[in-house]
Amino acid sequence: MDSVLDLLHQTMSSPWVYLALFAIAVVDGFFPVVPSETAVITAGVFAATGQPDLPLVVGVAALGALVGDHVSYAIGRHGGGRLLARLPAVDGNAAAGRGRRRRAAVEWARRGIAARGGLILTVARYVPGGRTAVTLTMGATRFPRRRFLAFDALAAASWGGYSALVGYLGGLAFERDPVRGLLLGLGLALTLTVIVEAVRWARGRRRRVACARVSRPADAR
Repeated sequence: MDSVLDLLHQTMSSPWVYLALFAIAVVDGFFPVVPSETAVITAGVFAATGQPDLPLVVGVAALGALVGDHVSYAIGRHGGGRLLARLPAVDGNAAAGRGRRRRAAVEWARRGIAARGGLILTVARYVPGGRTAVTLTMGATRFPRRRFLAFDALAAASWGGYSALVGYLGGLAFERDPVRGLLLGLGLALTLTVIVEAVRWARGRRRRVACARVSRPADAR
């Protein structure tokens, strides 16, 4: 563990850490298996000791997220519609569960865009897999590029600041024990994600119940 901590300290004190954070945030925008939140939170934890610089961590994370989201938007705009159309139906039997989950994410993104417009980007930033589904769908549906840039800048800035500050708070709480600080930061981020998912699920359930009541025949008893 001491060797790992020494390696982390050396990595976080290197000026290359900013380039690494930027690259991770960019890739995570269109290939959502890269743990960008974990990287930014880790940098925030060590920023409590003075290195890396917290404002720079926030800035490069937000800029990387903005660039990655625009790559995803461009993919959706240039051929993404055909890819989304090939996804199996949510209730279909012809495809594996992963494809149906992707279709469900796309349908959620479509409903969110229709209901909230560009503001859905801010919410999707905190939903695992949701950010990519939303940015791809916005590109595929030809959401205006300038409006996308404005809303995405807000989403990326809030995400970068939130992720770095969560780690920073953990680092301050356990200044001499960065492992516990990192665990606290990750725990706080996971808690927020669970809350967002729970609220989204509850609202979706209420909407389904309301639709079922409206569609019920008037003479049904």
